[in-house]
Amino acid sequence: MWPWLTFLALVAVVAVHLAWRRRHRRERDAARAELERLRRAQEALVAEALARQEAVFDSMIEGVMVLDEAGRVQLANRACALMFGAPGGSAAHWRGRALLEAVRVAEIARIAERAVNEGRVADAELRLPGEPERWLQINAAALRAADARPLGVVLVFHDLTRLKQLERTRQEFVANVSHELRTPLSHIKGYVETLLDGAKDNPEVATRFLQTIARNAERLKLLIEDLLTISELESGRVALQFQPVPLQPLVQKILEEFQARAAARRVTLSEAVPELRVRGDAVRLEQVLSNLVDNAIKYGRVEGRVQVAARALDSGEVEVAVADDGPGLPAEALERVFERFYRVDKARSREQGGTGLGLSIVKHIVQAHGGRVWARSEPGRGATFYFTLPGA
Repeated sequence: MWPWLTFLALVAVVAVHLAWRRRHRRERDAARAELERLRRAQEALVAEALARQEAVFDSMIEGVMVLDEAGRVQLANRACALMFGAPGGSAAHWRGRALLEAVRVAEIARIAERAVNEGRVADAELRLPGEPERWLQINAAALRAADARPLGVVLVFHDLTRLKQLERTRQEFVANVSHELRTPLSHIKGYVETLLDGAKDNPEVATRFLQTIARNAERLKLLIEDLLTISELESGRVALQFQPVPLQPLVQKILEEFQARAAARRVTLSEAVPELRVRGDAVRLEQVLSNLVDNAIKYGRVEGRVQVAARALDSGEVEVAVADDGPGLPAEALERVFERFYRVDKARSREQGGTGLGLSIVKHIVQAHGGRVWARSEPGRGATFYFTLPGA
């Protein structure tokens, strides 16, 4: 009997062991599956975090570049790649390359070296070589481990080109305004001093001097009015009253107003405007046409012709052209003629009494209507100024 009991006990022990092994295997497999699931979930979270970080990194306006302790590029965002002309706008091929090999600007490499030595370089301004002109503001900081061991450098680039252009435009504007104001003011001051010194006692001289003072005061008034108009247009404070405007009656009204001025130079005014309607502010459109017709009369030839023409475009817009048959414009002036205070012939412009702001006002008004403005000319064959307006 004891052998049987021993045998049964052994069978029971083996059965329990096998059951335990099966259970252990199932638990181990379940644990492995759970670990694999957790690993994959962790990898997905890391990949998502990296993707989010890369998206934020590449959406930054500033260019960012990270160098390792040997000065090799480890990371750079899309803005940085675009600033330095990386092929395809991607900095991926820069990874592992020397800084100079990537950006090809020795001054940037020197700024990175300064950051390593000094810990930080703040607000360094740099004009990049080549054209068009580009300016960068560079901030650099050294990266160090907890034990002060150098890990590399991070460089942040901010594009200053637009700010530099605006600053230069502001300086030119202030200089031009100062000059334009100083000229009539100096004339007024000179004639007033002469009158006070005794010329007022001579009626003929006094009358002539006062007429000159009145002309220069009028020039100051026009300049200030044009400056205020430019300021309002650029700031967006001008509320345009859009409505359907018949173009032909508007052009005829302007030409009638300039008949006397044209007759003084024996200039013939004409129009070739069909029955078209545009969507715009009638008062501002009068200002556009007045400036263009006035310029055509002043700078065209004596005994010449000025014509206003218009046509409908396939785009639904209306194109208006004001043409003269005067000396025309040089090629280099065509792109700049709409700039504030730009003058092709400074002496002649001042002689004619213009403020130098008329065409700039034209450009701003037309653009506020959603249109375009440009000029075409051949020296000796006149100039034509075009603008478009939305049809009504």
